[in-house]
Amino acid sequence: MTMLDDRTTAAAWPAAYPEGYAVVDVETTGLARDDRIVSAAVYRLDAQGDVEDHWYTLVNPERDPGPVWIHGLTSDLLEGAPLFAEIAAEFSARLDGRVLVAHNAMFDWQMIAREYARAERTAPVRQRLCTIALSKELALPLPNHKLESLAAHYGVVQQRAHNALDDARVLAEAFRPSLHTAAERGVRLPLLECRPLTEWAASPATSPRIGYQASYRQNGWRASRKRPACPYPNPGRYRSDAPLKQGMRVAFSGDTSVDRELLEDRAVEAGLHVATSVSRLTSLLVTNDPDSATSKTVKAKSFGTPVVDEAAFTQLLRDVAPADE
Repeated sequence: MTMLDDRTTAAAWPAAYPEGYAVVDVETTGLARDDRIVSAAVYRLDAQGDVEDHWYTLVNPERDPGPVWIHGLTSDLLEGAPLFAEIAAEFSARLDGRVLVAHNAMFDWQMIAREYARAERTAPVRQRLCTIALSKELALPLPNHKLESLAAHYGVVQQRAHNALDDARVLAEAFRPSLHTAAERGVRLPLLECRPLTEWAASPATSPRIGYQASYRQNGWRASRKRPACPYPNPGRYRSDAPLKQGMRVAFSGDTSVDRELLEDRAVEAGLHVATSVSRLTSLLVTNDPDSATSKTVKAKSFGTPVVDEAAFTQLLRDVAPADE
């Protein structure tokens, strides 16, 4: 793969490309609308993708930290951390005037926008760039769209997966050669508009603290509307050696730790089709009790439909591959 030489002058860089980037990673208490950020990291890059500086902070989520086995941040570690409102100004200074770059950028942007909305502020971000979408534009020969695969492609060593600072570093190092390759080929960057969040209403005066799980009905989110039809074709069944792909039909069965409606909303936001029943076209069944005799689990077994539990599914949601064009 040929890339632009480091000596490439600014004059040779495509004029339409942005002047600076903020490579971001956030770790969270979960994937639902009322989940919170527990840590955040930003690498600021110049127009050519060179690192200018970096910043990292823990964030007190004011509730249970969620999947500690993933991000490693316990209630004890987060108890003394600043609230998001207390770091919002510094975060803004890191984002201001730059394109937000993230791996599965929709997820990071939504979590950040919600935190700003809770703090009654607006994130100074106008555009975002998803490195999954960029790798697809460049037709990189990746086995899947996980960050570790993108990092391995460029020889970047990942030291602490799901640590916000290390994930942001890895992504910054992988984004630079991707940016250079795009510039050399004249590839349009897949930039998307970041619109301020308007759904959030003020929380009650007595906000829950760490150790207390707020329920969906206690926050200020409006009731979900009827979901539109999934715009992507069904790419078939989920395979354990590949990521979820937009358009896959996902069904849920049994109790979930995250409110079912929220879990389904998150799946829809990622581009998946939420099915109310299991058929031969179902890509995946999500259940925490695969041995139960519900109609969905029985049908899944008879059709050979792949089955995963809620924890595995929420992890898969972080790396949903774009639909085939």
